[in-house]
Amino acid sequence: MNRMFRRYHRQIAIVLCLPLFLTVLTGMGYTIAHEWLHQNEFGEFLLGLHTLEILHLEAIYPILNGLGLIGLLITGLSMTGLFRTRA
Repeated sequence: MNRMFRRYHRQIAIVLCLPLFLTVLTGMGYTIAHEWLHQNEFGEFLLGLHTLEILHLEAIYPILNGLGLIGLLITGLSMTGLFRTRA
């Protein structure tokens, strides 16, 4: 069972690496550009990239990111041994 969760965890992590990296970088970039540097146009561009509104995927992209993170959380927690019964 642990081997199966490890395999799923690895596969999910490979698939989600780029989308999560994009989400983190554009989220931080938006905060820096909009709030600190007062670059509103660049901040709006980063926000559009953050939600993939540019590609018209703003309705499904956050849901897919969230489901992927839930999958990583479940498989990661199952590998920690917190839920195993001790003899």
